[in-house]
Amino acid sequence: MILCFDIGGTAIKSAEAFSPTDIRPGARVATPAQDYGLFVQALRLAVAGASVPPSGLAFSIAGVIDPETGRATVANIPCLMGRRLQADLEADLGLPVVLANDADCFALAEATVGAGRGHDVVFGIILGTGVGGGIVVGGRLINPAGGFAGEWGHGPIAQRIVGDVTLPAFPCGCGQVGCLDAICSARGMEKLHAHLSGEMLDSVGIVGGWEAGAPAASRTVAIWLELLAGPLAMVENMLGAGIMAAGGGLSNSARLIAALDLAVRARTLRRFDRPLIVRAECDIEPGLVGAAVLGLGRFIS
Repeated sequence: MILCFDIGGTAIKSAEAFSPTDIRPGARVATPAQDYGLFVQALRLAVAGASVPPSGLAFSIAGVIDPETGRATVANIPCLMGRRLQADLEADLGLPVVLANDADCFALAEATVGAGRGHDVVFGIILGTGVGGGIVVGGRLINPAGGFAGEWGHGPIAQRIVGDVTLPAFPCGCGQVGCLDAICSARGMEKLHAHLSGEMLDSVGIVGGWEAGAPAASRTVAIWLELLAGPLAMVENMLGAGIMAAGGGLSNSARLIAALDLAVRARTLRRFDRPLIVRAECDIEPGLVGAAVLGLGRFIS
């Protein structure tokens, strides 16, 4: 059995994984984001409470592990910043540890038991609080040691001129200006809508207005689709993904994902006669599923 953890800034979720299709979610506790000692103690309690002794521990984290130094960048959990997290956790918990970014775990979950089943190359797309992703090739993460592969939402590539509309270069939380994350995430869509219409509306309201045919929301979504479609088509041309599985809050709209799929397929070199971008299918928390797949492959294969 692998004990899995999905580590977020608010909560630590856990599960026992006996196989990729037998994952049993367990407790959810608050994340001690400021105190590493309390953080480790929360993990020790989970290990002690497991139904059987785990063969290893697998973590999905809302951060990035540098593949060369092993140091963690986890902005919303300060007590983990800069730590050689795998080595530290193995020393403190006495069990082998494997870690991956939460977007990578999402992609691995979808490739294994979700929408990407049967496809050799799967790109997991996050469209929610942020714009991100992960890449799985042949059932394995393309960057198993950690790193930034799949982070298509960052980099100053967002179009500034769309039709007759000139857009500002919105600053991004990564420190750059003009990232897709800054204008096409849920918060980015809201900024885009406010710029275009002067109306303050959340992303759920914007998408709902578009679905209902509201003119202002329809204009915002049309520009949002244009901003995303070109970069996603370029990603497809580079990766040759058989499927792109979309998760995050904006993927809750089946119509929005279908519209994005049509816009992207019109721009790719390969002409698909089926959907390329589909909604994610994992029923259980994808972070836990992805961590489970990672741990099972590392410790029980």
